[in-house]
Amino acid sequence: MTRTSHGLRVAAILATAALGLSACGGTSDDSGGTSTSAGTQAACDLKIGFMGALTGPAAGLGIQIEKGVELALDEYNQEYPDCKVGLEKYDTQGDPTQAGPLARQAVGDDKVIGIVGPAFSGESAAVDPTFAEAGLPTITASATDPTLSEQGWDTFFRILGNDATQGPAAAEYIQNKLKSTKVFVMDDASPYGKGLADQVRDTLGNDVVGNDEVQTGQTDFSASVTAVKASGADTLFYGGYYPEAGPLIKQLRAGNWNGTFVTADGVKDPGFIEAAGKAAADGTIITCPCIPPEQAAGTFFDDYKAKFNTEPGTYGPEAFDATNVFLAGIESGIDTLPAMLDFVKNYDAEGVTKHIAWTANGESKDIHVYAYKVVNGEIVYQSKIM
Repeated sequence: MTRTSHGLRVAAILATAALGLSACGGTSDDSGGTSTSAGTQAACDLKIGFMGALTGPAAGLGIQIEKGVELALDEYNQEYPDCKVGLEKYDTQGDPTQAGPLARQAVGDDKVIGIVGPAFSGESAAVDPTFAEAGLPTITASATDPTLSEQGWDTFFRILGNDATQGPAAAEYIQNKLKSTKVFVMDDASPYGKGLADQVRDTLGNDVVGNDEVQTGQTDFSASVTAVKASGADTLFYGGYYPEAGPLIKQLRAGNWNGTFVTADGVKDPGFIEAAGKAAADGTIITCPCIPPEQAAGTFFDDYKAKFNTEPGTYGPEAFDATNVFLAGIESGIDTLPAMLDFVKNYDAEGVTKHIAWTANGESKDIHVYAYKVVNGEIVYQSKIM
């Protein structure tokens, strides 16, 4: 396996050194660290946490993110077999109430030096204050609620665009590509789904001919089908996750609504097609601020397939990049939370998905949104929207 992440991490270490940041801990021969090609000593006996759904209705998205984390760690640990970094998994099932105790568990573990996640916006809002109070840096590869970066949490970082960019991009696609002026907008009332749908509503303005709200876990969408058909909409935008989106479009098609179904990253999972059925899912447009995995730089795509015997899923490349930010800090010798937080804040280097650097409130400086389409039961890349 030819790896690219080591070179990217070393470049990041050197770039950070150029900014005058010093590595803390694990820098002497007595520390048990391992020499790196950046001329420092890698810190040892540390862990990176993943927080997100590994079981439960939306586990498909969380599992793909965790695999990206796992790949980065495996590659790093092959380079430093005597100074390995561990992985601590915090399975929230996508439930904010379950995330709370897990966050307290994470901050209570002095070996955990960074969290990749939380994966979803609702759980992020619930637990990011805990991480901020503890000074434990987090990099989410998937939570896109714009308000998360507006809370003053200096430990919050997002490696992709938020819904303030994805929502208008989806609306632009509806207006310019689909040429639709009759759009029904629906959401699942979650912080993610409603926030995203509101962005679409605001952008489309008078082109919105109807609105509806459903609930997480809902299975009967007959009232929504009636409302959509009565509105005369030729396009429906849905803000939410795939467990509800699948039955929704299945029932819309069964009700003879033949318009275009447009949705976003929370639905970009094979579970959507399984729940909807191939015939009902085909033609769905899915926007996402996530790179098509086959376009990721270096050997990421091939390395992922070799390890997991499957192609990378949604946010796998972004999670790989997020993990490598923390690993670059560890590789430079960092073993304290304050030093890691400074390192992440000042990170400025290429990843496999984009150039990674942050604004003052932890947002990614390099933002892109892509359009995908369900074709013959597969989610296929269509075009770059922005």
